[in-house]
Amino acid sequence: MTHPTNLAYGATVTRISLGSVLLAHGFLKLLVFTVPGTVAYFGSLGLPAIAAYLTIFAELAGGTAIILGLYTRLAALLSIPLLLGAVWAHVGNGWVFNAEGGGWEFPLLLVALAVAVAIQGGGAFALRRLPVIDGFVPEALKA
Repeated sequence: MTHPTNLAYGATVTRISLGSVLLAHGFLKLLVFTVPGTVAYFGSLGLPAIAAYLTIFAELAGGTAIILGLYTRLAALLSIPLLLGAVWAHVGNGWVFNAEGGGWEFPLLLVALAVAVAIQGGGAFALRRLPVIDGFVPEALKA
C-alpha cells in the first residue's frame, strides 16, 4: 500500500539527490576546474564564455534551491536545459560515465531526476516558496 508520507519522503530523497549533485558540480567548476578553466572548456566545445558563467550560477543557485525546497518544481524545470546540455557535451565520449571525458549516462540520469522532481515537487521538509516573489510564479510550480 502506498502511503502519502512515504511518497513525500521519496520525493525528498529525489530532491536532495538532484540538488546535491548540481551543487557539487557547481563547486567542482568553481573550485577545482576554476572559472577560467571552465570557460576554456566551454570554449573548446564552441560555446561562449557566458555559457560557462551561467552554468556555474545555475548549478550553485539551482542546486541550493532544490536542496532547500524553494520553488522546487521551477528550479528543477530550469535545470533540465542545463542538464540536456551536459548530455550533449558528453555524448561523444560514449555511454558509460567512467569513459574518458565522461559518457552521457550520468547526465541523462540527472535529466530523469529533474523531471521526477518537477513532477513530484519538494516532498517532505521543503521550505516551499519565498513570499516576496510568490505572486510571480504560477501555482503549479510553487510546490
